[in-house]
Amino acid sequence: MAFLETTSPSTDLRTDATERDAIEMPDCHRGIGTVILTTDHPGLICGVRIEAFAVWPDDRGHFLEVLRVGQSLAADFPPATTQVSAAVTYPGVLKAFHYHLRQFDCWTVAKGMLQVVLVDLRKESPTFGTRNTLYVGDLRPWRILIPPGVAHGYKVLGVESAVLVYATSRLYDPVDEWRIPFNDERLAYDWETQFK
Repeated sequence: MAFLETTSPSTDLRTDATERDAIEMPDCHRGIGTVILTTDHPGLICGVRIEAFAVWPDDRGHFLEVLRVGQSLAADFPPATTQVSAAVTYPGVLKAFHYHLRQFDCWTVAKGMLQVVLVDLRKESPTFGTRNTLYVGDLRPWRILIPPGVAHGYKVLGVESAVLVYATSRLYDPVDEWRIPFNDERLAYDWETQFK
């Protein structure tokens, strides 16, 4: 991943027209996009990577590894600016959408189930406008690498809170936190339960 940017977090991204010009809101039809069922699914957004991780249960509970610095999906995250955080989210809550111009995210669901939604906003990307839906967590233990320019959000599924642990390639910088309403008409994501 030679494309990781390690510019100082204090840089004002909102004045960098070149970076902002690389992002565009697509016009999508209402739906949930491509449901990703395998880690190497051909419909995966360009630059998004997924890997399964092991969960070790025993009579006391279970154990999982979130991240090994310098390895796996976050192998190229610079140790000096990598931040690991966790979010506990209540059942049925929707947290969407946001994206970054410089930051990579590496998500691991430590508890519960999430409906993760990704949308490619990079207008020069071969998958521009593509939406991915991933059902991840207890029943599908996947780690997800989300590159800059890919909007992301999630909904908690089931009746218990979910715990999302995420590593980022840069220390938190509110200037690189771009928001889009969960119900933006251009993204047209259908958050309703899909009765199939």
